[in-house]
Amino acid sequence: MTIKTPMQDYRLTGHARLEMERRQISEEEVARVLAMPEQILNYRPGRTVYQSKVDMGEPPKSYLIRVFVDVDRDLPEIVTVYRTSKVEKYWSE
Repeated sequence: MTIKTPMQDYRLTGHARLEMERRQISEEEVARVLAMPEQILNYRPGRTVYQSKVDMGEPPKSYLIRVFVDVDRDLPEIVTVYRTSKVEKYWSE
């Protein structure tokens, strides 16, 4: 199953929760990216990346939040989440 639309029903894996805590990314931020992604990219068969740009800090700096989802499950699973300042590297035009 390949999901091409915003996602509201999913399960966070233990690894994803650990990485979110370590990287200080809230469940609300993840939910926002999944509900209103700016981009949805096929990473490999069965895995999709939902991503959105966010401004953080003072002065504000642009980051990309990337949420990796195994979509080939009955209930999609969030595998990992991270934030990067290398927006140009991962942004698909």
